[in-house]
Amino acid sequence: MADTRYSQEHEWIRVEGDVGTIGITQYAQEQLGDVVFVDVPQAGRRVAKGEACAVVESVKAASDIYAPVTGEVTEANAALADAPGEVNADPMGKGWFFKIRLSDKGELSGLMDEAAYNAFVKTLG
Repeated sequence: MADTRYSQEHEWIRVEGDVGTIGITQYAQEQLGDVVFVDVPQAGRRVAKGEACAVVESVKAASDIYAPVTGEVTEANAALADAPGEVNADPMGKGWFFKIRLSDKGELSGLMDEAAYNAFVKTLG
């Protein structure tokens, strides 16, 4: 079963084996509004935990997407180039941004589970 964890920057990572799929949360896409452009990292790129590695632009703002863990990008969701609205329609599904092979699974312990993330979002008003 996949384990989903959340960052304070509103990214999620769903881990299966040693590969994590990364996107933004329902809360994040609601704050952004209509997504009009997504720039995802290319496969083969190494990213460090906390590094800005993708960009999402909406009618309201442009935001960096940060890697919640260190690793190597194994796949990017190229479909978002033609259909950035998938981020709004299905942020936890078809709207994923990229996949990463984790360098250190221990980094996941610094991320929140769903209950902790939902409690965190409630503190944001």
